[in-house]
Amino acid sequence: MDIKSLTATGYKPHELNIFNENDIKVQVIKEAIKRRLLPYVQAGLEWIVISGQPGVEMWAYDVIHSLKEDYNIRVAVIPPFVNQEKVWNEERQNKYQKMLAQADFTKPLSEKEYENPRQYQTRDRWLIEKTDGALILFEEEYGGSPKYFYRLVRQYQEEQSYESIIINAFELDDVAFDLQESGQLKQNDDKGD
Repeated sequence: MDIKSLTATGYKPHELNIFNENDIKVQVIKEAIKRRLLPYVQAGLEWIVISGQPGVEMWAYDVIHSLKEDYNIRVAVIPPFVNQEKVWNEERQNKYQKMLAQADFTKPLSEKEYENPRQYQTRDRWLIEKTDGALILFEEEYGGSPKYFYRLVRQYQEEQSYESIIINAFELDDVAFDLQESGQLKQNDDKGD
């Protein structure tokens, strides 16, 4: 299967007990995302499509943005509705606005503001139908917010050819070990709250 577009999603920071962007877990997650995406990018992946949610989506954006120097990869940010960031803290709002400004394409699915949870279901279906695969940071036993997206992917795969790339806790442990062994893991005393 020729993969030209992928979506990336997964846990929100609080679901991973991450309350500070300098947490070393963020570094590990970004490295895991990079390791998984790089072979696709090198094989001709053209687009990463995200909705811009905090956590895995923003970290995937950071990874792709760093790869743009060496690869012809583009990012689309497709929020489910306008002003999705208005309930986020100021730091996340600023990061989101910067992401929108730097994205290669951005357009909300709905020109309305938040109305109901169905807008998230519409977003998830749209992301799956418009891409060739999904990278998901997800642990089946844990569940959490990505479980709905994961279920939709599994249902879609019953009818369509669709790539799913799952990053789980074992993979994150391996990446953390590799980074630690190579001296690349930047320990940070500022754990944040």
